[in-house]
Amino acid sequence: MDQERLRALPAVHRLLAESGIAAYCAELGTAVVKQIIDGVLRDVRSDASLSASPVPRFDDIVAMVHLACAHEASQGLVEVLNGTGVLLHTNLGRAPLAQEALEAIRRIGSGYSNLEYDLETGARGSRYERVSSLLRATSGAEDGLVVNNCAAAMFLILDAFAKRREVIVSRSELIEIGGGFRLPDVLTHSGARLVEVGTTNKVYLDDFERALSADTALLLRTHMSNYRIVGFVTNVAPAELAALGRRVGVPVIEDLGSGALIDLAQFGLPHERTVHEAVLDGLDLVAFSGDKLLGGPQAGIIVGRASLISRLRANPLLRALRVDKATLAALAATLQCYSEGRWSAIPLYRMLAAPQHELLERAQGLAENLQRAEIEAQARTMEGCAGGGTLPLAPLPSAGIVIPHAPNRGSNVLASALRKASPPIVVRSEEAGIAIDLRAIPAARDRLLQDAVIGCVRAGTALSCGN
Repeated sequence: MDQERLRALPAVHRLLAESGIAAYCAELGTAVVKQIIDGVLRDVRSDASLSASPVPRFDDIVAMVHLACAHEASQGLVEVLNGTGVLLHTNLGRAPLAQEALEAIRRIGSGYSNLEYDLETGARGSRYERVSSLLRATSGAEDGLVVNNCAAAMFLILDAFAKRREVIVSRSELIEIGGGFRLPDVLTHSGARLVEVGTTNKVYLDDFERALSADTALLLRTHMSNYRIVGFVTNVAPAELAALGRRVGVPVIEDLGSGALIDLAQFGLPHERTVHEAVLDGLDLVAFSGDKLLGGPQAGIIVGRASLISRLRANPLLRALRVDKATLAALAATLQCYSEGRWSAIPLYRMLAAPQHELLERAQGLAENLQRAEIEAQARTMEGCAGGGTLPLAPLPSAGIVIPHAPNRGSNVLASALRKASPPIVVRSEEAGIAIDLRAIPAARDRLLQDAVIGCVRAGTALSCGN
């Protein structure tokens, strides 16, 4: 191999000086970018030594490094624009946080805090007390506790009250939640024994009563995440089940799932059972998520009877499930919005409240701008959904733009290109083209969205013409 040609390969510092590569130093760190450059140069040397092919030109090596840096950047957490119409999209991080929550994270995370320190006595305090008063105020419950997600909340409850004992649950509520986790599996791994009652579509209070035994630890209700059984159906009312539990001395637990603190009917959606309603029905403990309809950070929240919450606090498993100061700060700030009646400060509810005609006006403006750039686009009314396992049968009227598939582009080419834009844009692929629902995209991002679509379409057209 011609060593003289290999010595002509650019030095690392020369590649680092290229503006397109240097820009990645702020995002990835200079050390990581240097590693990427070293890897590209190593591959070039290896290819050149194994074949008679010429050493790539400098511009080609720059392009190779740029592509490798872009790939590395896409592997980290980045902002994306959610054009899917699914507001609580689990894969896209569920609920965006309120500005108050973000400011609380910045304020508490930038220095020290009284996370586990009692400022009055100077002794060690409890991190779980930091949001207890807000949980009591917003739920109406006697007390509350926070762990790292709702599955952890249920696991803690089962471990504390039902290990090696029976938990009675309706057969229609044996759900599978996100990621393939199934309620029967959670029960088994907690050490509890599942007792199914009723049938898929019919369950009566008598079914629970007949299943009671000296080994019964809990009666359990679960949220029917992402599905409904309709038609010839009978269920036990929550208050009836709670009354049975009080009569026989068995705690009644509800995995409420989404954690709505306000009535969604005001947004034209079907009523979703709220945390406050579950507490009023007499449920002993209610578990729900912080990052779904509550609109806060990922967390599992448990509210209910103070004596039962106290037993959960004393469980050694709680240490493995505890949340950090950033989560507590963000959750407290979010709950404060509710306690002050400022739910409109929470992005999820601003999105839900946006009128369809305003979304359509935005879509029409975007479509006209894209048409002026010689891109075929139409404004359309659409249907989105709340997502996150909530209201699976309730479409959410929305609007957005549709860009038909071009003859020289495959069905997923533009969708793929938009996922590689900066920031990435996630859209719906349909038979006729791609659809970009605007409900979950802030109006302030419309220009960024427009420029990204124009850039991706033009780049795809140029590539097709080049072929």
